[in-house]
Amino acid sequence: VEPYSSADFLHGPLALIEPGFPVIVIAPAGVMLPEMQDFMRILRDREAEIVGVSDDGATLELARIPLALPHGVPEWLSPITAIVPGQLFAMHLAHTRDLNVDAPRAIRKVTETQ
Repeated sequence: VEPYSSADFLHGPLALIEPGFPVIVIAPAGVMLPEMQDFMRILRDREAEIVGVSDDGATLELARIPLALPHGVPEWLSPITAIVPGQLFAMHLAHTRDLNVDAPRAIRKVTETQ
């Protein structure tokens, strides 16, 4: 699992995409939406398994697995609503792998009181 901007993804990681490769694309409405839609078309042409998270119907149609965000959220607040599906995905992935989300391994208190 690696996070990339759409621009960074096109400069290397795109070579990893083969049919069925899973990609989560978070694309809320806003100034970057047309670029994200173009990116999703490139992924679709390579037959990636696209999980699309958006509040835009046309964008959701580009995804193999569409996850709709609430409509009408101002662009500056959209990251808050867009992160929730990612948090839920991480939690369910951890449960699938039999990991305890309430006790992650190798986590220690930053400061210790003596």
